[in-house]
Amino acid sequence: MTFPAANLDALLLDLLRANREKVVAWLREEPGSWGFLAGQAVIMVRRETGRPLTDPERRLVWHRLWQLLAQLRAQRDG
Repeated sequence: MTFPAANLDALLLDLLRANREKVVAWLREEPGSWGFLAGQAVIMVRRETGRPLTDPERRLVWHRLWQLLAQLRAQRDG
C-alpha cells in the first residue's frame, strides 16, 4: 500500500465515526452491515490513493477494518 498503516487506521476510524449506525448494526450482527462498511472502506481508501486497489490491498483494508471493529466489540463486552 502506498501510505502508512497509521494513515489507514485514521481513515478507517473516520469511516467508523461517520457510520456509527452501521457499526452498531455490525455489533448486533445485522445482515448487510459488514458489506456496507467494507465497501465504504474500499471506496474511501481508493479516493485517498487516487487509484483502484489491488486484491491484496483490498484484503488488507478489510482485515484492518475487521480488527478495529473487533476491538470495539471487545471494549463493549469487556
